[in-house]
Amino acid sequence: MLRREPDAVRAKKSAPAALVNLTALHQQIAGCERCPRLRDYCKGIGERKRRAYIDQTYWARPVPGFGDPRARVLTLGLAPGAHGGNRTGRIFTGDGSGDFLYPVLHDAGFANQPTSTGIRDGLRLRGMWISAVVRCAPPGDKPTPDEIRNCAAHLAQELDLLPRVKVVVCLGKVAWDGYLAHLLRAGIIERRAAFVFGHGAEYKLPNGITLLGSYHPSLRNTNTGKLNRAMLLRIFMRARALAGLD
Repeated sequence: MLRREPDAVRAKKSAPAALVNLTALHQQIAGCERCPRLRDYCKGIGERKRRAYIDQTYWARPVPGFGDPRARVLTLGLAPGAHGGNRTGRIFTGDGSGDFLYPVLHDAGFANQPTSTGIRDGLRLRGMWISAVVRCAPPGDKPTPDEIRNCAAHLAQELDLLPRVKVVVCLGKVAWDGYLAHLLRAGIIERRAAFVFGHGAEYKLPNGITLLGSYHPSLRNTNTGKLNRAMLLRIFMRARALAGLD
């Protein structure tokens, strides 16, 4: 008679091998094909291109996070821009959101320069890692709930490989909800309702990490004045102080 293995043992055997470093995770993310709608959309954008970038080769694959592997601050966005990260291969790079974000990060001491145009532009982050809850550009900046869930494993693995993080800054409600979903799955919080999104929202989590909320630096927010540079700078200076980087 065969002896049945305990559920925990079988689960451990069937689980994917733990990723040993961020480079391996980057390769895994860039090769992800879990969301056919998003993959078709990103590839199509890369083939049609925008006239201003007609001579460029688009990345057109899922976009990994980037920054300082010893980061104490994690900044989470929604997803790469269709002609930003989907073109350049780096989040918040080559689009209006990045043009607004990186000068602020430079002023706050997280970036060595205020511009972000491409992966070879010399930009370096200090004390910060930047990522997103969805790694492919979604049509209309609106990923489906299933697509957000499909990307959740990438975020969980990334967080495992960033053990020094003390502060998480969520840019926008989708990033906020995506991070709260991760906390629920990890058993760190019991319910989302206790954490209400807003610009300047701040919560100390049971695991010691501080969660900060900010409006997303999208053109629809920055062009209308809903978010200005001083507002965003205050968020990142607060993050810097909470992370002990002063």
